[in-house]
Order: sequence, then structure tokens, then C-alpha cells
Amino acid sequence: MKVEPFIQNSEQVLTFNGWNHFSNQLVVGFTTKNGGCSDKEFKSLNLGLHVKDEYNTVVSNRRILADILQFPTENWVCSEQTHKNTIAKVMLDDLGAGVFTYEDSIKDTDGLYTTQKNILLTLCFADCVPLYFFAPSKQIIGIAHAGWKGTVHDIAGELVRAWAKEGVMPHEIHALIGPAIDNCCYIVDDYVLNFVSALDEVNQKTYEKVSDNQYRLDLKIMNYQLMVRAGIPPEHIQVSSYCTSCENQLFFSHRRDAGKTGRMMSFIGFKED
Repeated sequence: MKVEPFIQNSEQVLTFNGWNHFSNQLVVGFTTKNGGCSDKEFKSLNLGLHVKDEYNTVVSNRRILADILQFPTENWVCSEQTHKNTIAKVMLDDLGAGVFTYEDSIKDTDGLYTTQKNILLTLCFADCVPLYFFAPSKQIIGIAHAGWKGTVHDIAGELVRAWAKEGVMPHEIHALIGPAIDNCCYIVDDYVLNFVSALDEVNQKTYEKVSDNQYRLDLKIMNYQLMVRAGIPPEHIQVSSYCTSCENQLFFSHRRDAGKTGRMMSFIGFKED
């Protein structure tokens, strides 16, 4: 299932080209931790405004990414991620939200989608699971941030249900699960597992007991199963094999780095034809 769909074509960016046959104007990817201006624990392409890095340095890093993608920062949209399952529809009026001021982000939101061109939807990560969505028939795109809390509250299914209100049927949706901490490095306790076990039809093969009150949890497979439960065809879902904790030369990791670390960014957007 985890056959790597991302390609590293620069020091800073992994790109996904698997939907290019639907549209060559679609930009989809995930950043590395390399090729930026930050120092110390944030070295070097920290894109998070909220982690106590130098403000001007983060702004410079965001401009580096904008230049690479040829997607100007004034066309980005960012949200205040709070590990919940709130989904927001993004319109042209939202352009620039949270790009240079975290307090101006779309509030209390972990999932974004849009039908508009020239909008880059962005979210920040350092182990949690980036989810990407695309319905070619409706030219609608989305992105979500799924930590364990967002996962057990089914943020993937919430986005599918939000799209149903837009006239998008689940079988029309293609999905991508990006780089995140894998079960090799992600150990949780009984408290977390109780939430996992309460989910119908999605706990099989997602965790393994390693000792009392300790379990290896696979958040990628949980989100895959939730996508399938929501009606996305399994053959429409691709899953990254990258573990952000293992790949210490490529990614920041909140767990590996004991919370003192930067943030990568996931992004998806349509450029104007």
C-alpha cells in the first residue's frame, strides 16, 4: 500500500504528480526541512510562524517556497490548526490569511478546500498526517491536518461529507496521504488507544501492542481506512512511505526532537490556465 508517490525534485520540496493527467495546472506537495534560512533547532526551512523561530526568517523561508512553486505568497491561505475536525471552504476573499501573521489565519480549522483557481491551500506539520483530496470532475481540491485527535474525530470523513454538500460523490474523490510519523516510531498509551478502539471498522491492523500501556499506532492506515469508510474507492488512495521521525535528514519531527523543532508545509492549489 505504501508505495512512495512523492518525488524530491529540489532540496526544499517533494512533489506529487499523480494527478497531472487530470490537470497540469495542479500543484501538490510537501516540504522538507532543508534549504532555508532558520538556525538551531529550526534549521533550516522552518515554515511555522508559531514555533518561536525568528519572524523575519520564517517570512524569508515562505518566500523561498513561493519562488520555487511560482505561487506568490499573496495567493496562499493558512489556518490556525487546533487538532480538531473543522473544515472551511476557502474563497478569494481569504487570500493571504495567516501567511505573514499567524493571528490572521482562518480560525480553529484543520481542513481547507476550494473550487477557486490561484489559491494555494497550506497547512503545517511535524509528524501529523497530511491529507490531500481532489475531485477532477468538479475541479475541487482540499487538504487536512490529521494528528491522532483529528484522525479519531474523522477529519477525512468530515471533508468527504462537506464535499457531498457541494455535489461531489465519494467515488469521484482521489486522495493522497503524505509523509508523517509511522508506526515504527509512534508509540501511544491506553488513553489514545481507547479512542482508536471506539471507531467502527477502522481499528483492524492499525495498532500493535508492544508492552503494557504501549502500542505502535499507524495513523496513515487509520486515515486510509476512514477514507474508504467514507466512500473513497481504495484504488483512488495513495499513501506515502516516508516516516518523518526516521528520516531525520529530511524532515522535522515533533516527537523525535522533543517538541523543539520547525514545521514542514503541505500545499495544494490550481494555477490559472
